[in-house]
This record gives sequence, structure tokens and C-alpha cells, in this order.
Amino acid sequence: MLRVNSVKLNKEYHLLVELSFIFFFSFASLFLLRKMAKIIGLVDKPNLRKQHTGAVPLVGGIAVFVTLAQYIYTRPEVLPHSGLFLSSIAVLTIIGAIDDKFDISFKFRLVVQTLLTIAMIYFSGLQLNHIGDVFGMGNIELGVLAPVITIFAVLGAINAFNMVDGIDGLLGGLSIVTFSSIAIILNLQSNHQLAKLCIVIVVAMLPYVLMNLGVLGRKRQVFMGDAGSMMIGFTVIWLLLSASQINNEVLMRPVTALWIIALPLMDMAAIMYRRIKRGRSPFRPDRDHLHHICQRAGLKNVQTLIVICSLASVFAGIGIVGEYYKVHEGIMFAGFLGCFMTYSILLLRNWPKRVSELLEESNLVRLDVEKGEVLSKEPVEKQSSVK
Repeated sequence: MLRVNSVKLNKEYHLLVELSFIFFFSFASLFLLRKMAKIIGLVDKPNLRKQHTGAVPLVGGIAVFVTLAQYIYTRPEVLPHSGLFLSSIAVLTIIGAIDDKFDISFKFRLVVQTLLTIAMIYFSGLQLNHIGDVFGMGNIELGVLAPVITIFAVLGAINAFNMVDGIDGLLGGLSIVTFSSIAIILNLQSNHQLAKLCIVIVVAMLPYVLMNLGVLGRKRQVFMGDAGSMMIGFTVIWLLLSASQINNEVLMRPVTALWIIALPLMDMAAIMYRRIKRGRSPFRPDRDHLHHICQRAGLKNVQTLIVICSLASVFAGIGIVGEYYKVHEGIMFAGFLGCFMTYSILLLRNWPKRVSELLEESNLVRLDVEKGEVLSKEPVEKQSSVK
């Protein structure tokens, strides 16, 4: 008995030391990359959409990639097809960094993401083969459509996490919720190796979150950049496919994966619908995301961060509980669709309009509800007198 406890304590101590090394390695990488970013001009400058102070280095994602790469490179057994995975996220990180620096076309990014997805399907065999028993008529196999649907699923996940990177701490917070949720499910299924990898990713992101939120001072603030958001989205979908689509060891059902990344998916789908409805490109940036609407409703950045991450945690928690108690997939899918419809109605119709009315009644701001744009920050009465 004493020997068993001693072995357990040794394992826990070894894990603590390992995670501490990951944390400080990521921290050191951030400080080094910050200096390099300022030299080469890899910084984010304020504009009409980006309301921050000064030029902020876009190296958060690169630091997380470097930390994750050294961990997997020295322990390739933690992830099947680890070489292919590392090559893929390396390409995404490089393309993202180039985009952060030179603002390349979204079409080129989509082409690269599509090619990487095809490589993932061809070389690793990872693809969305089935969607489970979501209609109560048995497991639905996708057959010949599997590769095409997999491409759309990967592109959706990558760009969903890319689009939520709008305020300090939001991408980091949602990523921590997502990877922690995956780790919990994997641990419940006794796949401790993949669960540990998720925890490593969470720990590697903590230094970025601290610096992004300005805990160490605004002068040391960093942003994730497209290099990080694309890499995180690809990592999430790789882990979800690995857990839900391996025939001999299904660790979670596909509908559970939907709940785990529910909020980024819902926000992306709703915002793309609004853009298309207005006759705009679905990839054209604007200020209509959930975090923007929360801010227009009067919430501060920290309050917005807490509200959105709490909502994401609730969705992920529903997925975890449903998976643990094996709630029927049809019920879970119907619940997901219900939440999505409610979210869309509130976001696309009632909520923006009500926010506009409240703000105009308080003489704070005039909004164009259809376009979701701020017309003026002058008080309404003052505008009338000027006219």
C-alpha cells in the first residue's frame, strides 16, 4: 500500500515539474518573441476596428506553437501522427504570422487550410465518417461525402476561433474552456495521454493570457494574432476528430464535440449569416460579434470576457454531463439546435435592436441596427440641435 502511494506521489510530482517547465518555457518564449516582433514590425496597430493603445506584438500564438512543438517533438507518442500534426500547425502558424504582418487574402488562407485538411485526411485517416445517432434512426454514416464534410468542418473550426479573437483574453479564455473540457472527457474515458496533452496546451497558454490581459503591465501586452487563432482551431478539431471518429476506440460522441465548441460555432454562423444578408463577404471584418454587442450594451471588457466564457463553460458542461450519463444523441442534438436558434434570434434581431433603443433613450449613442454600425457617439439631442 505504501509503495503504491509512493509511486502515485512520484507521478504527481513528475507531472507538476513537467507542467511548471511548460509554463516557464512559454513565458520565456513570449518575452523573447516580443523583442523580435518589435524589431521586424510584427505588431498590431490601432484602427477603426481595433481599439487598443500603441503597437502590440502579435506573438502569443507563435509562443504557444513553439512550446507545444517542443513538447510533442520530444514525446511523439502522445499523439498519433504527431509528425503530420506538427507540420500542419507549423504551416498554419507561419501563414498566420505572414497574414499578421502583410494582411494576405482570405482566399489564400482558405486554400492553405483546405490543402492541410486534405493532407490530414489522406495521411492520417482522420475524417468525419459519421455524425452519430442524432435523429434517433441509428448511426448516420457519411460515406463518400465524409472528406467534403470534413473539409468544411475543419475550415469552420479554424475560422470560428479566429473570429472570436476580438477583445483581451477572449480567445485565451475560450481556448482554455475548450481544451479543459476535452481533457475532462478524455480522462473520464481513461485516455490519460491525450488528456495530458490538452492540459499541456492549457498551461502553455496561461502566460499569454496573463500578458494579454495586462496583468504584468500594458507595456508587456501581447496579442495572439492569426498565427495563434488558426493553430488553436486546427488543434481543437484534430483532437475532437481523434476522440470521436476512431472506430476501435470512440472516446466521445460527435454531438458532444458540438457542445464543447458551441459558442465559437454559433457566433461564426450567426455573424456570417448577417454579413451575407447585407450583401457583404462573409469574411469581411466588422463589429457585430457577440463581444461587440456586449460592449455596446454597456459591459466593460472584463465583464464581457466573464459573460462569454461563462456561457461557453455552460455549453461545454452540458456536453460533458450528456457524455458522462450517455444522454441520447438525438436529445443532445435537439438541445443544441434549440440553443443555436435562441442565440441567433437574440443576436440577429431582438438584442441589437433593444440595445440601440436603450442607448438612444439614454442619449449615449446612435446605432444603425440593420448594419450594426455606430453612426455617432454624440448625444442624440445635441445632434438634433446642430441639424
